Amino acid sequence: MAEAERAAGSPPGAVQVSVIVPVHNSECWLDECLKSVWEQDFKQTMELSIFNDASKDGSAEIIAKWKVKLEDAGVPVVVGSNDSAQPRGVGFAKNQAIIQSSGTYLCFLDSDDVMMPQRVRLQHEAAIQHPNSIIGCQVRREPPESTARYTRWINNLTEEQLLTQVFTSHGPTVIMPTWFCSREWFYHVGKFDEGGKGVPEDLLFFYKHLQKGGGVLRVNHCLLLYRYHPQAATHSVHEETIWNHRVKFLEDRVLSTWTSFTIWNAGKQGKKLYRSLSPANRKKERPKPKIPICHFREATPPFIICVKQDLTGGAFETNLSMLNLKEGRDYYHFN
Repeated sequence: MAEAERAAGSPPGAVQVSVIVPVHNSECWLDECLKSVWEQDFKQTMELSIFNDASKDGSAEIIAKWKVKLEDAGVPVVVGSNDSAQPRGVGFAKNQAIIQSSGTYLCFLDSDDVMMPQRVRLQHEAAIQHPNSIIGCQVRREPPESTARYTRWINNLTEEQLLTQVFTSHGPTVIMPTWFCSREWFYHVGKFDEGGKGVPEDLLFFYKHLQKGGGVLRVNHCLLLYRYHPQAATHSVHEETIWNHRVKFLEDRVLSTWTSFTIWNAGKQGKKLYRSLSPANRKKERPKPKIPICHFREATPPFIICVKQDLTGGAFETNLSMLNLKEGRDYYHFN
């Protein structure tokens, strides 16, 4: 990639896209990750902003090697580091990588993932058209069958479902390692939570983004190899922490506007949701827990659905569709 090609279409000195990479003990994957930055077919100006958060392995040496290769290819590399004994966490590392960068747009990349060559180009095109949106993309999971249901959900949500299925246990409807947005919009929403290990910083940012009126868009091409492994930071977040954030967001965004509703699931998850609601919202639920459970055909919308999708061979989805309800008006998925 020639430097002249990188600069085409940009004012002198301007950087169009900063690729944001937080790093902590990533030597197993970092070579392939940074090679994917080098292989981008984006013709405008791009930089890599990488923050090494107290890595104790060979990550620093790999970063130094790729800094030379990328800069030889016309891609400036900005490197920051936390040299203390303990890492400050993913939220801190991402914030620092953004602060030290200068691009008009931010392309987020986890150090264990790999971009397809057209990722930056295609998401940049979409972001120009949707300046107040988070732009995601479809992914390929590695190992291929590690999270089959989750991967199908990521890749197949409709444009409307990107906004209606934001309350489910899967988290953001476009996953964090695929995010692309403008710097201006990022700072309008506010930085990532820096609480460290155990804090779902991506989910909290996504909720703030939606509260501020932000859009959600997915480029319908597979632009990322998305790795699943035991060392991933997502495994450090307790399920109960995410549950509590989801319930609060559901209450603020949906239940506050409804005078009554029905929980679709009389089992463990439905009962847990009911117990988690505020006293005011519990009073809105029908039928009340002391009233006999009714068949779904006899229940009255709107519904909060606590039944997992894509697990019954289509039986649940068929039951739901025969009611001729509209998602986002008559029901929301919570599980």
